[in-house]
Amino acid sequence: MGTILVTGGTGTLGRPVCELLRADGHEVRVLSRHSPPYAVDLRRGGPLLDRAVDGVDAVVHCSNIPRGDKEAARLLIEAARRADVPHLLYISIVGVDRVPLGHYRTKYAVERMIQGSGIGWTLLRATRFHDLVLRLLQGLAKPPVMLLPRDVRDQPLEVTEAAARLAELAARPPAGRVEDMGGPEIRTFAELARSYLRASGRRRRLVEVPLPGGAYRGLRRGGHLAPDRAVGRVTFDEFLARRFGGPEETAGA
Repeated sequence: MGTILVTGGTGTLGRPVCELLRADGHEVRVLSRHSPPYAVDLRRGGPLLDRAVDGVDAVVHCSNIPRGDKEAARLLIEAARRADVPHLLYISIVGVDRVPLGHYRTKYAVERMIQGSGIGWTLLRATRFHDLVLRLLQGLAKPPVMLLPRDVRDQPLEVTEAAARLAELAARPPAGRVEDMGGPEIRTFAELARSYLRASGRRRRLVEVPLPGGAYRGLRRGGHLAPDRAVGRVTFDEFLARRFGGPEETAGA
């Protein structure tokens, strides 16, 4: 059993990663802005970051910083080099090299930084988590009419399944880019929205609209999907049933 540092260890993904690693007998260090003893803002680094990485067998980089991902990765890589960390594991998103969204471009840049870091690395790409799709639909449902992107599909994945895969990889030697993880179903946004409205008991009129730009074209082409890696087990309807209560329905219900 080793010592493993998890960045973003109090977040949606990082928390279950930490729990699984501890259950497997590893010593886990949690790095988060508000989690002593390693309360570190990765965009600024500092002596606490050096202490956090000192002597660890692996770093699992789960932090997601909308404005600062590249700077955080740079400082983490530099600290890991100084500490001779043997393994840096990064979770990215399926399609970062195919869909020109700003957030995806940043993730792709971080991938390349890690690959060129000189540190042993593992890279896992996953489709979007159920939680993120739910937050997106909740935002779209605020007006009385839900405007949805036409002809766009998604493949939501259960976050605990991604966490289990990360915990497994963290205990192994660096593996480079491993196979992607996708959710069990590919569904249109309209189908996902209907599932959400049914589970939450809300009523909204759905209107699908085309959007401009290359990012929308990339999404329509399915660049963010992993149909050949639909390895997830928990469907979006099952996730919603647990979140809101009620029977677990299948996509075709």
